[in-house]
Amino acid sequence: MDNTELFDFCTALAFLKQGASVAREGWNGKGMFLFKIKKWTYTDGHQGNYPNLPFIAMKTADNSVVPWLCSQTDMLANDWVVC
Repeated sequence: MDNTELFDFCTALAFLKQGASVAREGWNGKGMFLFKIKKWTYTDGHQGNYPNLPFIAMKTADNSVVPWLCSQTDMLANDWVVC
């Protein structure tokens, strides 16, 4: 993670929209970062196709991927970096 330039969440969100990965310098988990999941369609093989909308996901410290919701602390933080 390149920690030379820190920025706010508005800037982090702009980077996410452009396809970059971002993280907070203050997060305790090693290797955690956010990225944007693009629009895709899920086919269940029985009932049909289900389109999803783009969303922000987190790569966790244990190498899993989960949908991510921004906390108020994250929104107001100024320690975001591009990964």
